[in-house]
Amino acid sequence: MASDPKLHTFDDVSKHNKTKDCWLILSGKVYDVSPFMEDHPGGDEVLLSATGKDATNDFEDVGHSDSAREMMDKYYIGEIDPSTVPLKRTYVPPQQSQYNPDKTSEFVIKILQFPGASPDIGLSLCCQKLHQERVAPSLSSYCTLCEGSVSYL
Repeated sequence: MASDPKLHTFDDVSKHNKTKDCWLILSGKVYDVSPFMEDHPGGDEVLLSATGKDATNDFEDVGHSDSAREMMDKYYIGEIDPSTVPLKRTYVPPQQSQYNPDKTSEFVIKILQFPGASPDIGLSLCCQKLHQERVAPSLSSYCTLCEGSVSYL
């Protein structure tokens, strides 16, 4: 016979609000999602922002797939004691993770490798914005920065 699920207090669950130690409350159940932080498609920040509260609405608003819901079973660690959940929540922002320059460079590389991306895109967008702000409105004008004409839609 299976044992009764562990009953967690809201205060206890709220203490688990870091990347390596992250617990969430969803539909009265408590999940330790720490092992999933790096794999979450929305990033670890999304999960961290859901700590210290009942994250049921956040979870439902995203519209998770059936497979995502099934995956939650392996992170289940018990139930929340409903009498300990505050009626009015005091927001305590999650502790931000340290800046990781390795992740930043990975992001830049991904952007540069994005299919169809070229360095000209950034320059042309910059020139178009410059023309919209400084050049008298006209259908097109010549840009001395990019040595080309800029057309407005």
